[in-house]
Amino acid sequence: MNPGVTFDVVISGGRVLDGTGAPPYRADLAISGDRVAAVGRLDGVRAGTVIDASGRLVAPGFVDCHAHGDAAVFDAGVQQAALRQGVTTFVLGQDGLSFAPGSAETVAYASRYFAAVNGALTDGALTDGPLSVADLLAGYDRAVALNTAYLLPHGTIRYDVMGPSPDRAAPGDLAKMLRHVERGLSEGAVGLSSGLEYLPARYADAEELAALCAPLKGLPYVTHMRAYGERAGVGMAEVVEIAERSGAAVHVSHLHGPAGVLLPLVEEALAKGVDLSFDTYPYLRGNTILAMVVLPPSVPGADTDAALEMIASDALEEWWPGQSALWPRLTVSHAPGMEWAEGLTIVAGAERAGAEPAAFCRRLLTETRLEAGVVVARPDEGSEGEESVRRMLRHPSQTGGSDGIYVGGHPHPRGFGAFARFLGRHVRELGDWTWEQAVTHLSAHPARRFGLSDRGLLRRGFAADVVVFDPATVGDLATYPAPRTLAEGIDDVLVSGVRVLAGGELTGATPGRALRPS
Repeated sequence: MNPGVTFDVVISGGRVLDGTGAPPYRADLAISGDRVAAVGRLDGVRAGTVIDASGRLVAPGFVDCHAHGDAAVFDAGVQQAALRQGVTTFVLGQDGLSFAPGSAETVAYASRYFAAVNGALTDGALTDGPLSVADLLAGYDRAVALNTAYLLPHGTIRYDVMGPSPDRAAPGDLAKMLRHVERGLSEGAVGLSSGLEYLPARYADAEELAALCAPLKGLPYVTHMRAYGERAGVGMAEVVEIAERSGAAVHVSHLHGPAGVLLPLVEEALAKGVDLSFDTYPYLRGNTILAMVVLPPSVPGADTDAALEMIASDALEEWWPGQSALWPRLTVSHAPGMEWAEGLTIVAGAERAGAEPAAFCRRLLTETRLEAGVVVARPDEGSEGEESVRRMLRHPSQTGGSDGIYVGGHPHPRGFGAFARFLGRHVRELGDWTWEQAVTHLSAHPARRFGLSDRGLLRRGFAADVVVFDPATVGDLATYPAPRTLAEGIDDVLVSGVRVLAGGELTGATPGRALRPS
């Protein structure tokens, strides 16, 4: 490089992890505009901003393949929580439920039903009237500090066409849903998601889902399967059927549980020629809506009033005693109007309320109008469970996803620590990955999977999403008792060539782009 050349930013003195799988090497990185301009020894060049990365690693920004920041991404605190982990892109529209596309009624349904997961949009431009994918992406673009990519949510689309109906989709219904998919893809969606344990997607069959996957053309079908854990074979069989019928690539969300059950299913699908990947997060507990965990399928959860009427009646009297093993495993994360219960287990909350756990659970569901959220402990929590987490993340088809939920006073810590935990615990402490493998799993592989072909690598001409971190100190500090604690060891992050985190603090810049497949 000729001395005297001027760049906007130079990151000097660090060791570069370029995302190709190569070990870290000593190099400087130069940025012009929103692109990487050069990587190498850049002695004598000038720059408007120089970041000294001595003793640190320089990597492409991480892609969170499963984040529930659909509304929370506008919160500066959430942006800082992500950037302090090196996350520069959220993939939104997860689990088949989000805010677009749909009528005002559909947007209201998705907002209400998934309030404990996605939260609520507050920008009037996005909450008044119908909302398209193009509208939502325009609302994200350059409005926040990190990038966003959006999956078409199947449940939202189904509700827009069929409402809460449990019926099989008729040909006319399917044609309308397909038009939604085709339009959403043309407007910039990076795939199609489903949440087959949620409503109304629970009513869809493989034929419906395969038909809607047909237009994806290389982009992934991303699924919260119909069954996980010991019953994951049921869910994976349906995934394989949808892939084979549609020809779509598939990505399984939060694939947790016994690795001895799950990894053979993954290998079997790959052996059949299915283009399959999956995401995991490095924790043993989950976080979801209370209603999904505790109510039987007979309760019409897509119709709040009807569900509440059924909960208040004697119709479930024989159901509640069978849920007793769940109560100590559920910690309230979100309870609007009953915030005093957040952070307590159902058992502890019941004791404080002077009630039996089942009665307290019914009160939570009723007073929050089904909006309550819970952190869910797995039965295999302990050494066996952690070994499964480690085995799953070592698989070459794995990508990182926090499944971060930012709603409520006591959310799961994964939204504030998952990616830092990957680096601090699973690279530095346990050696499950090398540093270069970590960047492949967290940057390069997910960028390719979602069609973001100019991201995930530090190469000339690629988008300048860059994270600078200290390999000796990077790690998570968020815990179940203190879930909103920020990670440490990542102080400098750039998005599209703009410094968004400096000294661990937000700069106030909002260069985040609403990304489209490229």
